[in-house]
Amino acid sequence: MNILFIGDIVGKPGRETVKALLPKLKKEFALDFVIANIENAAGGSGVTANVAEELFSYQIDACTSGDHIFRKKDVLSVIDEPKILRPANFPLMAPGRGSAAFKTKSGIEVVVINILGRVFMESRECPFRVVKEEIDKHQGKIVIVDFHAEASSEKVAMGWYLDGLVSAVLGTHTHIQTADEKILPKGSAYITDAGMTGPQYSVIGRKIEDVLARFITQVEHRFEVANEDLQLQGVLLDIDQETGKAKSITRIQRKLDDDKS
Repeated sequence: MNILFIGDIVGKPGRETVKALLPKLKKEFALDFVIANIENAAGGSGVTANVAEELFSYQIDACTSGDHIFRKKDVLSVIDEPKILRPANFPLMAPGRGSAAFKTKSGIEVVVINILGRVFMESRECPFRVVKEEIDKHQGKIVIVDFHAEASSEKVAMGWYLDGLVSAVLGTHTHIQTADEKILPKGSAYITDAGMTGPQYSVIGRKIEDVLARFITQVEHRFEVANEDLQLQGVLLDIDQETGKAKSITRIQRKLDDDKS
């Protein structure tokens, strides 16, 4: 079966890119299931109820997130929606859920788990312990893990830790697509970062001049979402539906301008 994972959607430019390109990608790759990381979909940080409903209308099947999921308080009105996940290693009292079992139109079950790293990030429950608990809870054949983490070493370690236990470990958060996609020895697909969907003429989605001003002056500066060179990034997974093992993982980089020409 073919699963598309869309890297971090950044602001309105990212949403417009998904709206324009996803229908074509669905036809081109005969997609069975679509997952997208939406934690930066509203103004570049967080998600709102209106933005969530907009993304649902694009026929995304499951939405993962990360450390910014609660940045906009309005998200509390939709955090319990079946399609939305927050990292499973948030405190137990936090609203929402960190994993779920979904069904494709043909009735195949796909388990999606969202987990948050700890290195260079705010401390959470141990992602290695919690992700195993989520896997054991669902006992699914096809399991996709979005590991939202800063350190590449932590992501690589998680890939090896889960090899053979899940179908794919897909890194998010750093917004820079890495070129290390592979099938690990026991059959799990892996990539350190799936990339970013939105403005590539930017510093990880924000206007270049805003970020440079912050680095050069060390003065707090508002970071506005950029809007040039829009691109959808992510990975295409081919998963054996009988075994849950990955047959292939392919990086996706699709420019909006190229699609219009």
